[in-house]
Amino acid sequence: MDIILIPGLWLTARSWDDVVPRLEEAGHTTHPLTLPGMESVDADRSGVTRQQHVDAVVAAIDAVGAGAKVLLVGHSMGGVLAWAAAAARLDRVAGVVFLASEPGIPDESESMFPVDGDDVPLPDWDFFDDEMVADLDDTLRQRIRAESVPSPRRAVTDGLAFGDDRRHDLPVAMVTAEYDAAQLKEWTDAGESGTEEIAALRNVEWVDLHSGHWPQYSRVDDTARVILDAAARA
Repeated sequence: MDIILIPGLWLTARSWDDVVPRLEEAGHTTHPLTLPGMESVDADRSGVTRQQHVDAVVAAIDAVGAGAKVLLVGHSMGGVLAWAAAAARLDRVAGVVFLASEPGIPDESESMFPVDGDDVPLPDWDFFDDEMVADLDDTLRQRIRAESVPSPRRAVTDGLAFGDDRRHDLPVAMVTAEYDAAQLKEWTDAGESGTEEIAALRNVEWVDLHSGHWPQYSRVDDTARVILDAAARA
């Protein structure tokens, strides 16, 4: 199966470097993405929107051989992009994996992260909750920071319209990381902003990874395993 790997904020295709060999050894074809404006620290991000990031995922789906189904894997904010792209190409998507991620976004017009002009740089590690970074040792923290690129401000703050309601029938793997499925279900049942899409899912498998927020770095084998399981299910 063709597996499209969509990075979260501040990350590029390099963030999947450790996972890709495991997926390809299992016979799959991988397509790790670097999204518009994320090509380098010096790239112009001033006009890059969240919709352009979705369009890049849609283009990656279209680039796969005609008629082939793809599995979309979205890490963190990449899950939102995967979901919007899936809605745009329902006939081409076999399933979606939300890795430390969710399909919906809270209704916000400002970044929750510090902004520098048109850039949203990776914050200092102490910005994040302890649960998010608990399994990142100094070596991994240095690596992630060295590989990070500021995200475009509008790719962080723009809203999205998902479109076709049939997306809720897609096979979905909700892979919870720094919190567990029970907590996410509790937030969803309470109707917290951003959980509306989760509540509407009709074909979902819940996987508790019990990791920090960046398991493709800290829990490589487990991350590959849940993606392979989702590919088999799809």
